Amino acid sequence: MATASMGLIGVGTMGSALALNIAENGHDIALYNLAPSTIDDLINGAGELATRLTKTNSVAELVSAMPKPRAIILLVPAGAPVDMSIDALLPLLEGGDTIIDGGNSDFRETQARTKRVEDAGINYLGVGVSGGAEGARHGPSMMVGGSPSAWEPIRPVFEAIAAKHEGTPCVAHFGPDGAGHFVKTVHNGIEYADMQLIAEIYGLLRDGEGREPASIAPMFARWNDGILKSYLTEITSKILAAVDPETGKPVLDIIVDKAGQKGTGRWTVIEAIRMGQSASIIEAAVGARVLSSERDTRKVAAGILGTGALSAQSFDEDDLEAAFLAARILSYAQGFRILKAASDEFDWSLDFAQIAEVWREGCIIRSALLDDIATAFRSEMPEGRLILSDHFASILLEKMPALRRVVAQAVLSGLPVAALSSAISWFDEIRQARGTADMIQGQRDFFGAHSFLRLDKDGAHHGPWHAERS
Repeated sequence: MATASMGLIGVGTMGSALALNIAENGHDIALYNLAPSTIDDLINGAGELATRLTKTNSVAELVSAMPKPRAIILLVPAGAPVDMSIDALLPLLEGGDTIIDGGNSDFRETQARTKRVEDAGINYLGVGVSGGAEGARHGPSMMVGGSPSAWEPIRPVFEAIAAKHEGTPCVAHFGPDGAGHFVKTVHNGIEYADMQLIAEIYGLLRDGEGREPASIAPMFARWNDGILKSYLTEITSKILAAVDPETGKPVLDIIVDKAGQKGTGRWTVIEAIRMGQSASIIEAAVGARVLSSERDTRKVAAGILGTGALSAQSFDEDDLEAAFLAARILSYAQGFRILKAASDEFDWSLDFAQIAEVWREGCIIRSALLDDIATAFRSEMPEGRLILSDHFASILLEKMPALRRVVAQAVLSGLPVAALSSAISWFDEIRQARGTADMIQGQRDFFGAHSFLRLDKDGAHHGPWHAERS
C-alpha cells in the first residue's frame, strides 16, 4: 500500500474522528455511510483536510474509488451490521484486499468471519480500538488480530494514527483471527472494574460523609499526581468539579444513576467462566451496572429497607488511596490471567508485556501501573502471576490492610462496595494454601458419587457414607 489509500464504512462519531485522523496523517480516505448527510457534515467541517475525504453513495462506489490493493475499515455496530457490510463487500473485492473490523465485535464472531472472508480470498483483520472519539481523532490504542501478511501492509498507516508513548506507537499485532478483539474485550472488562472502584469510593464519601462532589475532586487530582495516575483518575477529578450551567448544581447531582453497557464487560466475565478463570472484580462491576438499571425497584426498596449510611462516617483519604491501588492491581491481575487462559486455549502466544505497553496511551485504562506491569511480565514471576511478582506482591502486602479497613467500615455502615469487597475475597482465596473445596468435593461425592482425590493416596476415592448406605 504505497499510497495507503483507505476506505471507511460507518461515519458515526468514531468513524468521523478516525477518518480525520487518517486524513491528518496524509492519507486519502473514501467514505460510505447509510445516512449520506453525515459525510456531508464531516467534509464541511473538516477544513483543509476535506480534500482528502471522498464521499461515496454506495459500497460499490466506495470500492471503485480506491486503488488496489484496497483496505476498508468497518466502524459499524457489532453483530449483524458487520456481517451485512461483509456481504456487500465480498463480491466487489479482489485478492490482496483487506476488510478491517474496528468495532467492539465478539472475538468468537471475528474468528468465524476471518475464516469466511479468507476462504473467499480476502484478508481480514479484527482490530480493537480504544480511546473513544477523542482517541480515534488524536491517537487510539489499537489491538490487532489476523494474519501477519494482512497486517504488514496496513501497519504503517495504523502506526501513524495510533497514540504514542514516548514516540512508540500504541498498536500491535497480537495473533490470528480474534486475538485483537479478545484483548480489547478484556481491556473493557478491566475498564468496568476500574470505573466501579472509583464510583464506590465516591459513594463512600458522598453517602458516608455527606460530602459535595467539588470537595472530593481535589483528592482524585492529588492521586493523579502519584502511582494512581491514570486517565480515569484524571477525568474523575474533572467530573467531580464540574457545575451544570443551567442549574448551578454539581453535574453529578443531575445525572440519572443508571449506567449503560455495550456487552464487552459481560463478555469478559462469560469468557472467564468458560475458560475456568475468576473475574470476580469485573463480575461485581458488571453486576453493579445491571442493578443500577433497576432504579424503580431500588427506590421502592429504599423506602422499605432503609437507604444510605447507617451512621455518619469519616473515611481516611490515605486508606482510600491505598485501597484503590490494591484493588486496581488485583483487577489488572484478573484481566491478564484471562488473557493467559485464552492465549493457551487458542494458541495465540499473546505477549502480555506488549499488551500492557499498547495500553499506556490512547486507551481508557491507561495508567502509570502499566510500565511496571510490562516490566513484571518480562521478569520471572512465580506461577506467572502478576500479584506474585516482587514489585506487586510488596505493594499488596503494604496496601491490603487499608483495603480491609475501608471495606469493613463500608459494610458496617451499610454502604455498597461490591468491587472493593470482591478484590479482598479474591486476594484471600488465592493465598490459601489449603482452601475449602475439600468440603465441596465431599458434598459432590455424597449426593452424586463423583469421587474425590486423596492427599495420601493416588486414584479416585469415595467417602464412607457410600458404604453406610449400601
